[in-house]
Amino acid sequence: MSKNVSNKLRLLYLQKILEQESDDNHRLTRSQIETKLARYGVDAERKTLYNDIEMLRLFGVEVIGEPLGKSYVYYIGGRLFELPELKLLVDAVQASKFITTSKSRKLIKKLTALTSKHEAKQLERQVFVVNRAKVENEKIYYSVDALHNAISSDVRVRFQYTQWTVDKEMKVKKGGEYYEVSPFALLWDHENYYLIAYEGGDDKIKHYRVDKIKDIKLTATARSGYEIFKKHDMPSYTRKTFGMFHGNEENVGICFHESLAGVVIDRFGKDVRLSRAEEGYYTITVPIVVSMQFFAWVIGIGAEMKIVSPPHVVTMMRDALAELTKVYE
Repeated sequence: MSKNVSNKLRLLYLQKILEQESDDNHRLTRSQIETKLARYGVDAERKTLYNDIEMLRLFGVEVIGEPLGKSYVYYIGGRLFELPELKLLVDAVQASKFITTSKSRKLIKKLTALTSKHEAKQLERQVFVVNRAKVENEKIYYSVDALHNAISSDVRVRFQYTQWTVDKEMKVKKGGEYYEVSPFALLWDHENYYLIAYEGGDDKIKHYRVDKIKDIKLTATARSGYEIFKKHDMPSYTRKTFGMFHGNEENVGICFHESLAGVVIDRFGKDVRLSRAEEGYYTITVPIVVSMQFFAWVIGIGAEMKIVSPPHVVTMMRDALAELTKVYE
């Protein structure tokens, strides 16, 4: 090995040692660094080591040196991600239903490589914090990637759409017929990933669970439905669509007790207008995609909330309650 190559490797090994084995609470002395370099077959004299540390600093690596007695200790200060940020990312990966268990483990392992081995232990502990049901479609990563590529390439996609059977198997819908849509956005709602797309046959914007998409293919056909998608207000989409269930959009009046203000604001946002009704009660009028899922949300909150308008939606709610009552008679 030439001296030039050896010098380059020494610098790389030094960076690796500092990034993997040092942090604010674990600092390395010069002799410790020399010992660790020796494990890689690299010799470093004191002056050489000081020069290498300075080279890393010039390159942009934040190597902190602090006095400790008659010597100095060294560690990595700033990193691309701080530990609290990595914990947040790990928790998000683990809690996400649309990422399979095996993919979650692989992603978390990669995230732990972005900090020291000491702090990585705290990230490994986070893996067991949340125990959620996960999707089983291992190809979801590639589906998401393909959909992003289709959107950036301005082309339609074709795919099969699946659903669970009572035999716990995913079966393709429409007898295996392929859907062809114009993809415009991906939406993460209630722990699921959805494709927001224009379907020309119905002349509507629709959504599809990405983990239920199978055998996705990009076409050579340009997307359509731009004007309709432009009218589609994505920020308000999840506020008015409950559980991503389809239905007709209505301006619905809801009356609720003041103790439920937090529930209402969490769901519809701070900009929702609250109007005082009778003592201790307020009303709001908000656009809602009316579905059984919406009625279930109102029912779940209890007697302190009720739908008050329009009359036909109130009737739909009464009919839904009547049907539910029959089930339990």
